[in-house]
Amino acid sequence: MKDLVNDAGSLLGASAYTDGVGRRDFIRAAIGTGFAASALPVMAQTQIQTDTDGLDAGDTILVIDGQDVPVYRAQPKGKTGVPVILVISEIFGVHEYIKDVVRRFAKQGYMAIAPDLFVRQGDATKAPSTAELMKNIVSKTPDAQVMSDLDRVVAWAKQRGGDTEKLGITGFCWGGRITWLYAAHNLNVKAGVAWYGRLVGEATATSPKHPIDFAQNLKVPVLGLYGAKDTGIPVESVQRMQAALDKGNSRSTIHVYPESGHAFHADYRPMYNAADAQDGWNRALAWFAKYGVA
Repeated sequence: MKDLVNDAGSLLGASAYTDGVGRRDFIRAAIGTGFAASALPVMAQTQIQTDTDGLDAGDTILVIDGQDVPVYRAQPKGKTGVPVILVISEIFGVHEYIKDVVRRFAKQGYMAIAPDLFVRQGDATKAPSTAELMKNIVSKTPDAQVMSDLDRVVAWAKQRGGDTEKLGITGFCWGGRITWLYAAHNLNVKAGVAWYGRLVGEATATSPKHPIDFAQNLKVPVLGLYGAKDTGIPVESVQRMQAALDKGNSRSTIHVYPESGHAFHADYRPMYNAADAQDGWNRALAWFAKYGVA
């Protein structure tokens, strides 16, 4: 609790809980800043804040099979025919951090799009705790639904003037796993960059297969970016994934950062590692350029 208060000082003040401000008010304040409630603690100051100068950026709604799907999009203002990057969120949904990443890609000349892939199951940004978020929303979101929704988002991007012949995908945590899966699902993807996405796991009704099941036959080049100190994704599983990729003569590869744990790119969270996050960002841009997403 002490760490929660200290890390969120700019939201409510260092003595928020001790001064009688309840968790509900704390969550409301967090949401007011644009960050997901269950992503707390949020650091007092995010390290990167990307403006919209020179961009056409904002929220919109894409209707998929009668369902309103919120989408955050950004691209260079007044330009069409630009390459497309799908940005897949963490379990916390499309909150301010993900939107900032979208703007970062747009500043690099891309049409970047982050769809709310949890919308049929609920609002991931409003879930009061990670446990409730996982139980009530994330675990109930089928991989097949996600793949289908992403296909529709790609078609929508093309209708809006995006060059989907130059299509890339990147994602963080839950979105990292989805990045691997979508690269196996859609062979029109030119390249992917997966940030610390789970690679192995038990088969379930909603997640019947995992990235390692596709690794040996993966055709789309994917760059994996992982932390050796990630307690949720053991290095052993990363090594198994790399071995499977190598066995299939894949162009995909995984880079492991020895001093980073999970979510090292998330600059609003305590585990942020600025040096590794910047290196990973540079590697991602170079990877997309190398494989035709530029």
